[in-house]
Amino acid sequence: MPVRPEDADRFAPERAFLVGGDWGRASALTSEESLVELENLVRAAGADVVGGVMQKRNKADAALLIGRGKVAAVAAEVKEMEANLVVFDEPLTPAQQRNLEEKLDVRVVDRPTVILDIFAQRARTNEGRLQVELAQLEHELPRLRGWGGELSRTAGGIGTRGPGETKLEIDRRRVMRKISTLKRKLKDIARRRSLERAGRADLPLAAIVGYTNSGKTTLLNRLAGSEAYAADVPFATLDPFIKRARLPSGRVILLADTVGFISNLPPDLITAFRATMEEIGRADVILVVRDVTAAEIEGRAEVVEDLLSELGAREKRRVDVFNKVDLVPDFDVARYEQLGFENPVAISATTGDGCDRLVALIEDFLGREGVRVAAELSPGPLLTEVYERGRVLTRDYRDGRVRVVADVSPELARRLEPYAVADKDIP
Repeated sequence: MPVRPEDADRFAPERAFLVGGDWGRASALTSEESLVELENLVRAAGADVVGGVMQKRNKADAALLIGRGKVAAVAAEVKEMEANLVVFDEPLTPAQQRNLEEKLDVRVVDRPTVILDIFAQRARTNEGRLQVELAQLEHELPRLRGWGGELSRTAGGIGTRGPGETKLEIDRRRVMRKISTLKRKLKDIARRRSLERAGRADLPLAAIVGYTNSGKTTLLNRLAGSEAYAADVPFATLDPFIKRARLPSGRVILLADTVGFISNLPPDLITAFRATMEEIGRADVILVVRDVTAAEIEGRAEVVEDLLSELGAREKRRVDVFNKVDLVPDFDVARYEQLGFENPVAISATTGDGCDRLVALIEDFLGREGVRVAAELSPGPLLTEVYERGRVLTRDYRDGRVRVVADVSPELARRLEPYAVADKDIP
């Protein structure tokens, strides 16, 4: 449908001006790297970036975050560039956001708001939409003004999209009631997920984690032969996927794709998505995917480690997967082994290079967890289960029966006890 001339401004991309801060403190990414990342996020959210500036101070200003002189300079540039949105790389307090909007005379948002907006656009499942709505409401609740007619935020643009946008027009009490309802619904979904998980308890789980846009979903598709949506943009996929994959030994494993990590991920979002991230905590092995084309690879690695620690998964067995080596032919994975990365392996999820070694590492890790048994079975469901859920080391066909030596889960080992045989070849 063609856009009427009088409505053109409503559908035009926002013109965003970015403001970064360098407070002299140590952080995973430099202030310049973080501002570049913010630019990519703002573009992914659908806005045009028309300019930016960096503020260097010993500490943030309590009222305006940046100095008053810098605010005046930003206001002049915003007017000159006809920007209608200012995006700060630092989280803003409600008071700072309010003061800045008064001084700059345009809408002001922060980095967490941009991330939440992207999530709102990308959520596809019911659970994903509920989680985003909860995070949006909890983030916006202290920023609602007037608790009456002034609550309207229907102008559109970054920070106003998604399932929660119309909910911001209601009063504080109703917002809090909605938050309680969303939390209850998510708990119900979590209970249903627990029941589903019980049905696959014997299948080992490998969780694929990493910085956003590192190629996690592409790797899932490569290993599982699936066709989950993947694109070269931040948070291309939001909703988690769990797919089955068959290892060369015949063993079946589950692969879980998870929400991408990013620097300064909003705490509200971490809380809302904690149930979804449970797969990381339950995983038998974690595949930490890293983008070798990223200039700030070490800084991103620090962000990932911090979030894994927060999720209680830092000490899990893992493989550090260095992805996209097809784009960096001279990449030296040995350097990262010297730096202390665990079981580093260089791959290209796009071309498949190195994936055989990755699969071999996964199979080796999972084999260490099993109970080694020798059993003689007739062809049937139990033998099939040994092939799919265990790591078969040897097999010998005898008079229509199969003698196998395999590493299996403790639960499956108990069920195989009636069929156990003495086997001198058990390693």
